Amino acid sequence: MRSDLHVHTHESDGLLSVEEVIKLAHKNNVQTLAITDHESTQAVSEAESLAKEFNIKVIPGVELLTSYQGHEVHLLGYFNNVNHPVLQDRLKEIRAQRTDLAHDMVECLKSGGISLGWEDVEKEVGATGAVTKGHIMRAIYHQKNGSSQKNWREIAAHFRPGGVAHLPYLNHTFEDAVDLIFSCGGLPVVAHPGLLWDPQMIFSLLAYRPIGLEVYYGYWERQSELIQYYTEVAKKFAILSTGGSDYHGPSGYVKLGQIDVPYDSVQKLRSYLSI
Repeated sequence: MRSDLHVHTHESDGLLSVEEVIKLAHKNNVQTLAITDHESTQAVSEAESLAKEFNIKVIPGVELLTSYQGHEVHLLGYFNNVNHPVLQDRLKEIRAQRTDLAHDMVECLKSGGISLGWEDVEKEVGATGAVTKGHIMRAIYHQKNGSSQKNWREIAAHFRPGGVAHLPYLNHTFEDAVDLIFSCGGLPVVAHPGLLWDPQMIFSLLAYRPIGLEVYYGYWERQSELIQYYTEVAKKFAILSTGGSDYHGPSGYVKLGQIDVPYDSVQKLRSYLSI
C-alpha cells in the first residue's frame, strides 16, 4: 500500500487541480494521501469527495511557514477535521501576510535589476491561497525576456540568504504554530528537517512539545543517508515519523507516491488522529 503524506495542489503553489492530484494518486497506486497546501485547507473537502470514487483515504493537512530563532522552519499539521474556526481565522491572516511579503519580494527583485511585474506573478496563482516565492520563481522562469534560460538553482538563489529577494516570513513563530495545531485537534510534524538552515536545530524543535518528524523525503542530496539518520532521530525524539513527495506538479523530479513511506508510520498517524 503506497502512501504520500505531503502533497500540494493549485490551492497553494501546486500546479495541478485537486481532481488532477486525486486521479494521479490513483494512477500511481497511492491509497493514503495527505493534502498539505501552504496556509490553506481549501482543497481538503473536494479531495475527500473525489477520493471516495477511487477508494483513496485522504488525511486533512496543511503546511505552515514558521520562524525559529530568525530562520524559516516548515511545519506540517495533520488533522481529523480542518474546519476549526480558530485554525481557519489564523490561516486567513497568514495568507494575507504572505501575499504582502510576496509584493515586497517583487519590489526587491525590481530594485536588483530583475524586470518582473505583479501581474506576471498573478498568472502563476491557481486559486485564492497565499502568493508565495514559489509563484514568483515560476514567473521568473516563464518570462520571455531571456530569464527562462536560467535554471531553478539560479532563480532560487535570489530568495536565499544574501539574495536580493531574501525576505524571510517571521510573523508566525514555530512555537505558536505548534500550539495552534494542537489546540485545533491536530498533530504538528516538522517538515523536511534535512533542509533546515542549521541541522542541529531539529533537537530544539522536537524538544518544545511531543511532535512528529518528516523522515521519508526525496529532495535531499544525500537521500538514503539522511533518511537513515532522521529515522534514528525520530525514534529517540519524536512521537512518530511521516514522509511524502512534497509534490507540486510534474516539473519536480520526485513524483507523487514515489517516496516509500512505511505503512506502520501511516497507521500510527491515522491512529493518533482517530481516522
